[in-house]
Amino acid sequence: MIFSKSHLVDRLFSYDEDVSENAIEVYVGRVRKKLQGGRVKIETVRGVGYRMTAS
Repeated sequence: MIFSKSHLVDRLFSYDEDVSENAIEVYVGRVRKKLQGGRVKIETVRGVGYRMTAS
């Protein structure tokens, strides 16, 4: 399943918070660092969003 940035903003933040989609890139980068060395990773689907994959 692929999640768009706008979908993630809608799911992760309340409606009264003003969050840009660039903030999602920052959070995804942080999560990727925490996942390094594990079997799960986050892939960018260019122009669409993100998906998690297991190797």
